[in-house]
Amino acid sequence: MEFELMDSQREIRDAVAALCARFGNEYWHRCDEEHAYPEEFVKTLNEAGWLSALIPQEYGGAGLGMVEASLILEEINRSGGNAVACHAQMYTMASILKHGSAEQKQRYLPRIAAGELRLQSFGITEPDAGSETPRIKTFARREGDHYVINGQKIFTSRYQHSDMLLLLTRSTPFEEVKKKTDGMSLFLVNLKEIGDAIKAVPIATMVNHGTNQLFIDNLILPRESLIGEEGKGFSYVLSSMNAERILVGSESIGDGRWFGEYAVKYASERRVFARPIGANQGVQFPIAKAHMAVEAANLIRLKAATLFDRGLPCGAEANMTKYLASEAAWEAGEAAMTTLGGYGFAKEYHVERKWREARLYRTAPISNNLVLSFVGEHVLGLPRSY
Repeated sequence: MEFELMDSQREIRDAVAALCARFGNEYWHRCDEEHAYPEEFVKTLNEAGWLSALIPQEYGGAGLGMVEASLILEEINRSGGNAVACHAQMYTMASILKHGSAEQKQRYLPRIAAGELRLQSFGITEPDAGSETPRIKTFARREGDHYVINGQKIFTSRYQHSDMLLLLTRSTPFEEVKKKTDGMSLFLVNLKEIGDAIKAVPIATMVNHGTNQLFIDNLILPRESLIGEEGKGFSYVLSSMNAERILVGSESIGDGRWFGEYAVKYASERRVFARPIGANQGVQFPIAKAHMAVEAANLIRLKAATLFDRGLPCGAEANMTKYLASEAAWEAGEAAMTTLGGYGFAKEYHVERKWREARLYRTAPISNNLVLSFVGEHVLGLPRSY
């Protein structure tokens, strides 16, 4: 196994870093303070072609792999930014590329690659179902050549900043399916064509994430909006979920490296009792421990992304990437906060913003406790715990 990046991958990382350098900590601080979408950053990232990394060249994309896509998002967070504003445009590609029709790909992918359309919103979670996705109640009823959809979604991000929405529904009631993950269907919704059938209500949170609750009232979609076959939507979503786990984990790796680099610099320069505070083991050891955790997470990330690119099973590795990376980033964030002491709470130092952002990924897009359950049951063969 190769542990070093190829020259082309290093070039991608360096190019993204150069782009991100144009949007420093003050830019992201301002977006956070104003709860504003980083419009200029996303536009610039898209124009440079980085958001279309996973779209094949035949549709106008870069045609890169998951390894390269993960490096792009890692570098955004390592620069002090927050890739959450646009990462869904990468991980939603898996469902469309693997299961979308030729007409859907031809109609939407070139426009997404060109920056004319944004696909940055994914409607899965519901108020009652939570992490038990098969229990969703949003229902798509077939009526001739179209579907009528009613229901609710919650914690749906970036709705106001998207042109397209991936929407998971039930198309057969839960009580009527033999396998609980059957009977769900996945739709690609053009939000510019649905009128007021979906009402989005923003949810105030501790991070600048553009989170919403959606109320869906008689949303009428043509048969052509269905991705793949009716009733098989959950299996299609899994394609995006593995990509999501890897990409979110990569952002956490970027966060962990940002925290570590920031803490090292501060601990080397800050002097108390006539010596750098980094000379004290109480300061030095937590930073070193967090660094090792981030490096370990990076290795499983590279394995997961490589398996994904080869079309091999990677569910275990993708989930472990998300868990290890998010825990490592949090450990690094705690080390940075402790290193800065009272200054860590001051917004002008930017650590508290990154600390809040890093905490999100221990809970979303899946709770780390569920990752532990997945590994216990599906990797280790232990009895189901829930």
